[in-house]
Amino acid sequence: MSIRYPNGKAYIPKQNERMNVSKKKSISYGNRGMSLEEDINISNDYYLAKGIAVIHKKPTPLQIVKVDYPKRSAAVIKEAYFQQASTTDYNGVFKGKYIDFEAKETKNKTSFPLKNFHKHQIEHMGQVLSQKGICFTLLRFSANDEVFLLDAKYLCSYWYKQEHERKSIPKSEIEALGHVIPHGLYPRIDYLSVVENIYFC
Repeated sequence: MSIRYPNGKAYIPKQNERMNVSKKKSISYGNRGMSLEEDINISNDYYLAKGIAVIHKKPTPLQIVKVDYPKRSAAVIKEAYFQQASTTDYNGVFKGKYIDFEAKETKNKTSFPLKNFHKHQIEHMGQVLSQKGICFTLLRFSANDEVFLLDAKYLCSYWYKQEHERKSIPKSEIEALGHVIPHGLYPRIDYLSVVENIYFC
């Protein structure tokens, strides 16, 4: 299937997006073999089932251009375009407050590259902050399976300074400004316990 961005440029999946799901690494507590997105989705399902919060991954709007019908009961999308640039990955409500966040991973061990974020995402985060919403990013260092919550105000500050300064956030500064997210089973990534301690105390 061919998917294109609003500017007509072809969307090329990252290598890890093209991998067959059946070839995932074996699951263990230290490295469960799951992507950050999968862990967050499972955690959000837990929060919803327990009545803790309503947080969902935002759907990406697509304009379908070409569809094949190999049989009457099935349709296969052959070509589609992103209707608009996406903002952040997740949003919802927790304890009466609007929550909006992005989730990113890196294989780097000492810093988080700012190229993982796009201008429209940073602008969106700034708009959420201006409306007093809770906005942050979850950053996973996959080499050590460490996940940090970093408030959007820090991310935005680093992103706008990258033209004149470094183009990544040192891990040491993420550790100093951010908060470690505990791993577990229920939920897998209990980021809302950290949100509660930061924004509701």
